[in-house]
Amino acid sequence: MSEVLTDIQRKRTLPRWLRGNDAIIIGALLIVALVACLTVRNFASTTTLGFLLIQIVPILLIAMPMALVIISGEIDLSVASTAGLTSAVMGVLWRDSGLDIWLVMLLSLVVGLLCGAFNGFLITVLGLPSLAVTIGTLALFRGLALVVIGDNKVSDFPEELTTLATAKIGATGIPIVMIGVLAIVVLFGVLLHFTPFGRGLYALGYSPEAATFVGIRVGRAKFWLFVATGVVSALVGVYWTLRYASAGPDNATGIELSVIAAVLLGGVSIFGGKGSIPGVVAGVLLIGVVTYALRLGKVPETTLTIVTGALLVISVLAPSIAGRVRERVRLARVHREVQRLSTAGEQGV
Repeated sequence: MSEVLTDIQRKRTLPRWLRGNDAIIIGALLIVALVACLTVRNFASTTTLGFLLIQIVPILLIAMPMALVIISGEIDLSVASTAGLTSAVMGVLWRDSGLDIWLVMLLSLVVGLLCGAFNGFLITVLGLPSLAVTIGTLALFRGLALVVIGDNKVSDFPEELTTLATAKIGATGIPIVMIGVLAIVVLFGVLLHFTPFGRGLYALGYSPEAATFVGIRVGRAKFWLFVATGVVSALVGVYWTLRYASAGPDNATGIELSVIAAVLLGGVSIFGGKGSIPGVVAGVLLIGVVTYALRLGKVPETTLTIVTGALLVISVLAPSIAGRVRERVRLARVHREVQRLSTAGEQGV
């Protein structure tokens, strides 16, 4: 009997591993990329690779702390507005203060830190829901950006930095900034998967009460997560400003939708307690490949927004549907096993 059970477990282990969220999303990414290479003109080129990676840099950066926030059972919708406010402050400081550009960028990152700390204070100290708070600060930070810089644009940034923001590594087409992006991805991957703090976020997402019971400081953990989203969003604001050589209050408008869609598509549960950094990276790349392939195919921007929204809906519905299907399959398997054992027992009698 034990040998039979062992065989059953062996048969189930491999398919279950192959059906894991990470494997599924990576497989989908490879299939979509292959189809795009075969059907979309000029997609399979180093030039396309360069533009594709440049396009996903802001989304990939913000998706890292956003994944941790959602795993912990919270959400931050103010990330794009934080990037916009950072860009506005950076433009005004560079235009009016006479400070060195590196000091200007450092002060701009402090703006993001303060925005994240403000969100964290409202959520962890005052106990307000993160959805309501960050919807409010989404509008607040974007409004502050308008107050800071008005309708003006600042565009006379140092040419060496604006060139560096889009420069490639030799003939590979890979942007130089991807080196820094990769370092940040590894940092958050190690933090989530290989530290007690990261492992505690899964417990926090499942049950804050249980997490508190086992010694996790819930308020402190969530506070620093929102600080992280603020700082990384500010970094995106700085990068966005240099990439387009323009600082304005509307920079990065709307990218929070793509970020959340990529995170959820990458296997992070909207209810918290589940997800991984490799899956999120694959989710970002998948959305990037789909949108860029459609853009090369001359699809209108409004349609791209619809596609992003559809992917967001799918990323929310798919895990729930898959979970129900797996549960039904499991129950059916158990029912068949009980019937088989019952039949075998009757025959033995």
